[in-house]
Amino acid sequence: MSKAGTWIKMFVVGTVICVGGPALVQAIRPTDEELFKRYNPELQRRSLEEGDRRAQEFDDYVNKLKQWSKSDKSIWVAAQEQQEQMRTQAAVQRSQAKDEAKAQREEMRKELLGEK
Repeated sequence: MSKAGTWIKMFVVGTVICVGGPALVQAIRPTDEELFKRYNPELQRRSLEEGDRRAQEFDDYVNKLKQWSKSDKSIWVAAQEQQEQMRTQAAVQRSQAKDEAKAQREEMRKELLGEK
């Protein structure tokens, strides 16, 4: 076979593979609705209930990423700093709650003993 025939044959085969492969995958892949219909009723109900919450969590995460990307620091560093801030805030809240509970117990003790 001549060189031109080989080139034409390879071009045709390459085109069939490059176009036909993705077309085949697209044809046999089920849509989201078809997958949802295959769920059992319990999973369908749970998926519908949790869908809004998951969408909100994803939106919050994307907004955090946008906020972190505005910083001149790396996203990972900004995320780590925010996590550290959240940990310190949680620790402060725990200590405040502990102090309030201690004060409340002390006040209850005084009331029971009649010191007030």
